[in-house]
Amino acid sequence: MRTEEALAQFCAALLPPEHGGPEPAELAERVVRHLDHVPALTRYAVKAGATALALTGRLVLRQSIRDAPPEQRVALLDRLAYNDRVALALDGMKSLVLLAFGADTHAAEMVARSTATPPAHPDADLTVISSTWWPSHTHADAVVIGSGAGGAMAARRLAHAGLDVVVVEEGRRWTVDEFRTRHPHERYAELYRDGGTTIAIGSPAIVLPIGRGVGGTTLVNSGTCYRPPLSVQRRWRDEFGFDLADPPRLLTYLDEVEELLQVAPVPLETMGRNGQLLLEGAAKLGWSASPIPRNAPGCAGSCQCAIGCPRNAKYGVHLNALPDACRHGARILTDARALRIIHERRRARGVIARRPDGSSVTLRAPIIVVAAGATETPGLLRRSHLGEHPELGRNLSLHPALGVAGRFEERIVSWQGVLQSAAIDEFHRSNGILVEATATPPGMGSMILPGFGRNLLRQIEDADHLAVFGAMIADQPAGRVQSLGPHTLIRYDLDRGDGRRLFDAIRVMGRVMFAAGAVEVLSGVPGEPAARSQQQLEDQLARADIRKMHLAAFHPTGTARAGADPDRSPVAPDGTLRGVSGVWVADASVLPSCPEVNPQVSIMAVALSIADGIVNRG
Repeated sequence: MRTEEALAQFCAALLPPEHGGPEPAELAERVVRHLDHVPALTRYAVKAGATALALTGRLVLRQSIRDAPPEQRVALLDRLAYNDRVALALDGMKSLVLLAFGADTHAAEMVARSTATPPAHPDADLTVISSTWWPSHTHADAVVIGSGAGGAMAARRLAHAGLDVVVVEEGRRWTVDEFRTRHPHERYAELYRDGGTTIAIGSPAIVLPIGRGVGGTTLVNSGTCYRPPLSVQRRWRDEFGFDLADPPRLLTYLDEVEELLQVAPVPLETMGRNGQLLLEGAAKLGWSASPIPRNAPGCAGSCQCAIGCPRNAKYGVHLNALPDACRHGARILTDARALRIIHERRRARGVIARRPDGSSVTLRAPIIVVAAGATETPGLLRRSHLGEHPELGRNLSLHPALGVAGRFEERIVSWQGVLQSAAIDEFHRSNGILVEATATPPGMGSMILPGFGRNLLRQIEDADHLAVFGAMIADQPAGRVQSLGPHTLIRYDLDRGDGRRLFDAIRVMGRVMFAAGAVEVLSGVPGEPAARSQQQLEDQLARADIRKMHLAAFHPTGTARAGADPDRSPVAPDGTLRGVSGVWVADASVLPSCPEVNPQVSIMAVALSIADGIVNRG
């Protein structure tokens, strides 16, 4: 059976056209186009799941799913959802279909809002050269692998020092015109590694979206800019011997980062009703809450941070650090995946990168800065035969997160406002729980809506009355990154205590929702209806199994932990990779433990400090 036909049958059951759902074949076609951007194994899994569902439907219903009455289709999905093994695959297909449906439904509205006002900032002047046109052999003083938060800051500092710097980026450059006019679903599919389907395998599986393009994940993050708490800085210094985190020393770099990014709290008039409700609920409970500091001067609240800001208002590194580096001579090589680091006699000599057509580019340089991110850096080092340290790839923290939606009598339209706008820190220091008002572009947050068929369509239609909060916990390092040939396998088994704290986070969010006036709360617990009171929510959580929850994570750190103990830390306190000369690591991998807040500022400050060390060594 063709993939399109099998998916169309699933679409007909999930969102029956008889009850106002979309035409199944058209929706299935869009999902298939999304699958062009995901790994082959994921495509196969979706095709196999859809085909198995279609065949099961024919066996159970005695006819094609599409030919059966809508009630029978929904009953089939309800029945399958009670099978734990099938439910996971069903949820995965549901999320892909709802993503496509939500993006399609609101595409015209999003484009209209995107183009209603001119960009806050023009595209920056960058020296960007595609690998297609780059010579096969070149020389430089330094090669920086990765153009995200860490790589951009390191490149900026090295270029300022007069070094000839080449930044190697696997993705491509995006323009503000593309963010303003391209279909939201296409942007999502192309801006994320593996089309946004990266998963940390474990119990439960955790979705881990990772940006790819010039600017890295700063292209698609929320723009949230927290400094690492002093307690975290001291822990990194005292427990791990990571001297770069010494608070007086790190303070200088934190100040520099915030000045460069133009960090400021979200204005109340911009944040939107979603964030205002969080502040109102927290105030009624007497809890500490405030607008979030962000790097978004000129933000108009389009709520599209996660698929590229259509106004260039979110001040990612593609608009500040990278253009500054290019003004000082740096060049950015795009569409080039770093395959391995060249080294001779344990001294770095350069980098080999692969073009899209499979041919290679060789960049000779004595200084290599690895900033490929916590999930990709270990694999690159292993491919380079520099991954002998037993702790490399281990100690992975993710900041596990989940969301809660509250239904209000008033119209909220959570996607009109700042994507991540206000936060409650009442339980942050004591319990490691940070609650944030976090909306999403339409479709990206639809997994919180339970059920199938008419009920699901009714909830989607009423989504403008939902407020959406998210919570993340400061987790124990419970994961590892492994290599399967050229591919990365992420394994993460949620710590039992962290699982309990995630349920505590749902309780906290429920209390805030009800205090703000919600008539019911969608907890995200599979199989449970909306809770109409805090006690009902408590009862749901008492029956819940964390292994069946829908979790996401956004901040992988720690897989090349920096520290003084050579047995515990693959990277030395100054960022040098142990066992080789001329290689530094300057990304989220080196953070010794979970930073407990959104890590953008932490990564940038540490990368600047590491780059200063390179310059000072001469």
